[in-house]
Amino acid sequence: MSLASNLKEDRKLIALAKKDYRAFGLIYDKYFERIYLFVFKRVGDKDIAGDICQEAMLKAMHNIRKYEDRGYQFSSWLFRIASNEVNLYFRKSKKNISVSVDEGSVQAILTEAKEDPEDNSRQVKLLQLMSEMPSEKVEIIELRFFSGFSFKEIAEFYGISEANAKMRLYRLLDKLKKSLTK
Repeated sequence: MSLASNLKEDRKLIALAKKDYRAFGLIYDKYFERIYLFVFKRVGDKDIAGDICQEAMLKAMHNIRKYEDRGYQFSSWLFRIASNEVNLYFRKSKKNISVSVDEGSVQAILTEAKEDPEDNSRQVKLLQLMSEMPSEKVEIIELRFFSGFSFKEIAEFYGISEANAKMRLYRLLDKLKKSLTK
């Protein structure tokens, strides 16, 4: 589906949901799986991810009438709500944020940071450094490398320009690279 047709479809679904909450089920069906996978990668537990995702979708449904189209994809609004719910979960449970990653994602980060992606000690150190970072900083890395967001999607997620999204990510990667070489 092209971006233009997706935006058009979302606008129709939003208009329906604003008139009748029952129509939110169409939005739920369209986006639940992507939101669930995003949450699961952050919490690493199927049941907890399901609960958080349900809570995020419930909040989205209750606030759909407040949603304003600002030219960004609707999904970025949903991901933002889900992200806030994940952060709330970690604050309430006083657990450290877990980073559920596969080897390919870690290698992609190391490659982007101009480090040897095959160096196992670098991979372990990178994961350790990320686990020590504040959640709001890790989130942009997760969006780019673990959830596969484009810079445009990251920009929409944060409500910033694409250039600003790139700058934030590359500053973090530079900081990680400096810490890796210590």
